[in-house]
Parts: sequence; structure tokens; C-alpha cells
Amino acid sequence: MSTVWTQARRAARMNPSIIREILKVTEKPGILSMAGGLPSADTFPVDEIKAACDRVLSQNPKEALQYASSEGFAPLREWVAARVAQLGIRARPDQVLITSGSQQGLDLVGKVMCDAGAPVAVETPTYLGALQAFNPYEPIYASLASDEGGVRPEAIAALPHDAPGTRFAYLLPNYQNPTGRVMSAQRREAVVAAAQAARLPIVEDNPYGDLWFDQPPPASLSSLWPEGSLYLGSFSKVLTPGFRLGYMIAPDELYPKLLQAKQAADLHTPGFNQRVVHEVIKNGFLDQHVPKIRARYKANRDAMAAAMQAHLPAGCEWQNPEGGMFFWVRLPEGFDAMALLPLAVEAGIAFVPGAAFYAQHPDPRTLRLSFVTLTPDLITEGVSILGRVLREAMAEAPELTP
Repeated sequence: MSTVWTQARRAARMNPSIIREILKVTEKPGILSMAGGLPSADTFPVDEIKAACDRVLSQNPKEALQYASSEGFAPLREWVAARVAQLGIRARPDQVLITSGSQQGLDLVGKVMCDAGAPVAVETPTYLGALQAFNPYEPIYASLASDEGGVRPEAIAALPHDAPGTRFAYLLPNYQNPTGRVMSAQRREAVVAAAQAARLPIVEDNPYGDLWFDQPPPASLSSLWPEGSLYLGSFSKVLTPGFRLGYMIAPDELYPKLLQAKQAADLHTPGFNQRVVHEVIKNGFLDQHVPKIRARYKANRDAMAAAMQAHLPAGCEWQNPEGGMFFWVRLPEGFDAMALLPLAVEAGIAFVPGAAFYAQHPDPRTLRLSFVTLTPDLITEGVSILGRVLREAMAEAPELTP
């Protein structure tokens, strides 16, 4: 029987997140998951949030439970503007738009900036969630050549400038998802100079910037070119992801349309969540809390680095991240991480195959490992299992041996 429903053309470009699908598998008992980009639940400040909830409901219950402004809770916007000044970004509170997670910020960017057939430039590889956010608006992608230091400036200079023109470059300079890489100060300056010369706006996504281990990252891209940059931030990685609270800082000429897109999407980010988060952070809580997260994640990073060195076979390549949550691994010639995944799950571990993070020309040999949700001992056990799965695959197919 034929259906009465006709879907929009853009719906065909909506696909399930491979990460979300893999997370369903990891719910099975006994699976050691190094797949999801989930913060460690042990870092959530439960007591502080509970106390903040009580204060908000005691002091401003009606306002907290009522509809609120689309722009966001004014004191929280003021806090954000002051906070990003530490990154060199000069922003007014009226440039801050509070979003339902930075993922909504990506969707708003897509709505306002993308047209069918218009190019969007992305790193190689890039954040899968950004591709999911942009895809329904039917852009085409220009994949920017990248190395261990991030996007190469000459890749921006090489972009074609004929109509309809590349709308923006989507970049994650700090401990990128999925690769964990960070741009040096020199690379940032060169990338911004190339973008300015090409008149290519930058959408800077920075969910991991606070998760540095030994030294903070250099000044943000947005601080180098304020009028040509749009900045996305998040509370998910440093406080709690369940509140779905993020923000964007937009140039004056873009802000009104982003605000209208926000109004159409959900009217406003939950006001209660905004007030609770502001109550927690307003007196400097993050300055004491985030260093504890960094110390925990650094110990886990070290455990995974040691385990990989000890257990992964020759021919595997990786770079030790200086912050963030991820290792990016390239398997020896001939391996396909997607084909390897069922064998790994059967052995008791899960990872994310890397192919999904490429807008074009995926590398099947890549995979992403998260090091923040397991203990160091379980990380060692999980990487040991991965090494065993790889060696068994090599034994069954000698041509995979490097």
C-alpha cells in the first residue's frame, strides 16, 4: 500500500550517527567502550548542581519555570562574554546566544549560512556531528588538506573562488574531535591570514579547549579575526552534558538571523537549566573544578598511551594528544576498521571507525578511541584486547602484516 507521506528532499541527507548506533552495542554487559565521546560521569558536580537547583527554586521559582528570552539568561550571557576574554575574544553580552548544546549552534549555522550546492570547507577528518547538522541544508563539501597540526593554510588558499563561493570553514583548533590534534599559534596565524585573503569566514568550534593537560592552547582563531569568525562553546565537557547548554558568539550582521532561527527551533534554551548553571559557575567554581577533570583525563591519556605502545602491533600509527578526549589511530595497510569492529565487539571492546568523520574520501584504516570514561586499568585491558584482535586478524590474513 502506498504511503500518503512525502518527505522533503533534504530528509534523504539525514543519516543515523554511527557513534550513537555503536553506543547501543556498548550497553551490552561486559563491553569495554572506548567509542563514545562522553565525559566521565564521575566528574559531574552533583552536589553543587543539587544545591543550585534548590537556590533557584527558592529564590526565583516562577521566573525559572516560565518561558524566557530567546537570547538567553542575561547574567549567563554576561558571564560567557567575560569568560571568553581569557581566550582573547572581545565580545559583548549582546553577541552571545545561548543554545541547546553547541550541537544546536551547528544546526543554526547550517540554517542561516548553507544553501543547496554551496560549498562548506571542513577539516580532513572533521566532527561527524557537524556533517550531520549541515547535511540537511544540502551543501557540498570542500575537504581541506590537514596534517598533525590541523588545517594546512595552503589548502584554504587553493579553494576555488567562483560562485556560489565557499560559505565558511568549519574548524576545531583545540584537541579536535576525532584526531585530538591542536593547532600551534603559528599555524593559527597562517590559517587566519589565508582565510582573510580568501574572504572565507571561520566557524570555530571549541568544546574541548578547557581540557588541556600541560599548557593551555594558543589564542583562539576568533581573537585573530573577530569580524570574520563565529565562535561556538559548550558547558557539556566541563560541567554536565545532560543540561544541553552551549553558546555561540556571532558578529553583529549574523546575530539577528541566528536568533530568528533559534526562535523557530525551540523558542529558547530551557531557562531553568541556564539559571542553575549560572548559579553553579558565577563565583568561580570552574576554576577549581576543571583542573580536577584535566588531572583525571591526563592520567587516563597516559594509561592509554602506555597500553598502545605495549600492545598494538607494528604498523599502527597515532599521536599522543595534548588535551581533550581522543586518540586517533591509523591501522596497518590493508585493514578496514569498520570490518574490524564486529570482531572487537565480540572480544569485548568497542571503538568508532574513522571513515564516518570524512566529508569525502574516507580512510578505512582509521579509528577513534576515547580515554575518559574507563579507569586506567580498564583502558589497559581494552587496548590489550584490541591488540589481540589486530594480531589475530593479521594471522588469518598474512598480507596485513606490515
